[in-house]
Amino acid sequence: MVDELQSSFESKVVSLNDIVDLTSKDNRKLVMCHGVFDVVHPGHIRHLAYAKSKADLLLVSITCDRWITKGPYRPHVPETLRAYSLAALNLVDYIIIDTNSTPLENLRLIKPDFYAKGFEYSDNLPKATINEIEVVKSYGGEVIFSPGDVVYSSSQLIESAEPNLGVDKLKIMMDHLDIQFDDIFTTLSSIQGTSVHVIGDTIVDSFTRTTLVGGNTKTPTFSVRYESSENFVGGAGIVAQHLKAAGAYVVFTTMLGDDKLGKFASETIKNEDIKLNLITEKNRPTTNKNAIICSDYRLLKIDTLDNSSISPENVIEFQSHIQSEIVDCVIFSDFRHGIFNKGTIKQLQSVIPESSFRVADSQLASRWGNITEFKGFDLVTPNEREARFAVADQDCNIVQLCHLINEATESQNVILKLGPKGLFFLGKDVYHSLDSFAQNVKDPVGSGDALLAYSTLVMHKTNSLPLACIIGSLAAACECEVDGNIPVSPEAILKKLDEVKQHVF
Repeated sequence: MVDELQSSFESKVVSLNDIVDLTSKDNRKLVMCHGVFDVVHPGHIRHLAYAKSKADLLLVSITCDRWITKGPYRPHVPETLRAYSLAALNLVDYIIIDTNSTPLENLRLIKPDFYAKGFEYSDNLPKATINEIEVVKSYGGEVIFSPGDVVYSSSQLIESAEPNLGVDKLKIMMDHLDIQFDDIFTTLSSIQGTSVHVIGDTIVDSFTRTTLVGGNTKTPTFSVRYESSENFVGGAGIVAQHLKAAGAYVVFTTMLGDDKLGKFASETIKNEDIKLNLITEKNRPTTNKNAIICSDYRLLKIDTLDNSSISPENVIEFQSHIQSEIVDCVIFSDFRHGIFNKGTIKQLQSVIPESSFRVADSQLASRWGNITEFKGFDLVTPNEREARFAVADQDCNIVQLCHLINEATESQNVILKLGPKGLFFLGKDVYHSLDSFAQNVKDPVGSGDALLAYSTLVMHKTNSLPLACIIGSLAAACECEVDGNIPVSPEAILKKLDEVKQHVF
């Protein structure tokens, strides 16, 4: 019943060509409204009702996600869901998603009898409204303004109480792209046996746990008592472990120091039955990030590292390993601790086997990197902070940012990681946002590594970016809900998927 109701109003969402064809054959009066409609509120309803009273048919044109400039995370509601929300209103006859930055071109093509604007646009006409009026008058149409006794703002409503639309976004995306939950189950089973070569910086993440003794009376110094410590293999090393947990055959090429932590990392990787190509450089320590924790608070992080570029001899050694491993997928996992930089990336990329699916990932917390230095990869997965740094734009919205990264990297697919806000993905003729599936977050560090591993495997197996992002997001949520870098298994993802499925009607 629910699906029947939904399909009845989804049919109202039509293409520009459909509307142009309709207006050329139908003599009924048409009124057109245009806007963002991020959250449909009473002011919108009054405006639309007034517009419909002036004509036989009401067409609502909504601005597509890419051209919305109300803030970096706007629109809050993606364009397809905004269109369906309007389509559910009986007074609306048709909805189109305008792919242009302004409605001018569509006004010229559709030529509605009336173009309705809100009351707030009638006083001291903005330049954009003047341009719209000129277009409408040029073909003999009329611009009307709705009464303005009450004015509402979507932005104010969203800022006062941001709606939780994670499940709605997932359902709309799955319905729109004809993805079933069975497809997710089947895909998780199919990725086993994929061969992957991971190249990147290994980090040993240490947790030193303490309890508070007191403060120094002479200086502002905390005094804590040591309780315990534990080490986890992180960085590119945990990416390799996630892949292995997923059932892949994994080769890992990295650099470690000739020290205690290097031996720990090496043994951990080998114990996972991962083929390790180990490169060492004299006097370079194993990268270690030691978090000093008191109760549940992180007091301090102590980094031991050498971020200088690897030597030319080591570059050649890395090239030799990359060239000799004929695998399904190659992942460059960059944390900017010496392996990848402006000088080495092209050299290492040049020897990737042509048949391999190529992925470049960058997860930078305290370092500077530039994802745009990785050119022509099949998939790139930067985080928002690095993406904005790379294209020197801190103001554009997420959709525009993803397009900028796509153009600058010349990549086939982009997954933009947004931390607790989830992700946005962009591929050929497909883009969408997904909210995070995490519920009880214990340690978000490492969630991007889990996403990288599973999205790579799914992309190679299915060539479906939406499926890759769903499964990758589920893996990221699983990693967030445990303390420390723990490899995520398909079983854990299936359990999380069952939780999500219960909320999707």
